[in-house]
Amino acid sequence: MTGSSSHLDATASAYDAVATLYAELTRGYLDAFPLDRAVLAAFADSVRVGGGSRPVAELGCGPGYLTAHLRGLGLDAFGIDLSPAMIDIARTDYPGLRFETGSMDALDLADGSLAGVVSWYSVIHAPPQELPVYLAEFGRVVAPGGHLLLGFFESEGGPVTAFDHKVTTAYRWPIDELARLAADAGFDEIGRMLREPGDEERFRRGHLLMRKGGPEHSP
Repeated sequence: MTGSSSHLDATASAYDAVATLYAELTRGYLDAFPLDRAVLAAFADSVRVGGGSRPVAELGCGPGYLTAHLRGLGLDAFGIDLSPAMIDIARTDYPGLRFETGSMDALDLADGSLAGVVSWYSVIHAPPQELPVYLAEFGRVVAPGGHLLLGFFESEGGPVTAFDHKVTTAYRWPIDELARLAADAGFDEIGRMLREPGDEERFRRGHLLMRKGGPEHSP
């Protein structure tokens, strides 16, 4: 089961249209947010402690800056994105890294082939009724003992809420609800981080670090 083709086509087209500007705006983004860097470092440390030689995928990688950051943290990271224009930019800017076009809800990856998944403000565009499909796909490709990091806009005590994201419609999630859906997909929560909006940001930022249940994956 995959997301509606009309939704996926619309999302890809919206990001294709702004790919160059988006890449310029996000370049160096992490420099201003030490808490974001800290949660990414915690994810990387968790993957390394878990052992194994499997790679990590950033799903919804956009222009690739975060995939490159994960590689800088010592992970065997690669990126997948729905937008061909974003993938073209990522391949140009980071020629030493692997980037592929694909959809997060139907990954061309074997079961249990990853040590971890990072979805950094990418599932925000999934229609709420379809999000369990995305999380189930993450659970399929992450090996037992592997890790998941979700970054998203938090609803600040309210329900799931659509908002006018600058690229295309997105959704803010209550952190407890998102944690519950990820648990249904086989992930146990390790920790969470909520960050208040910075300058020129509108909404609170949520981050969930989770581990897939089951025995540790083998090297």
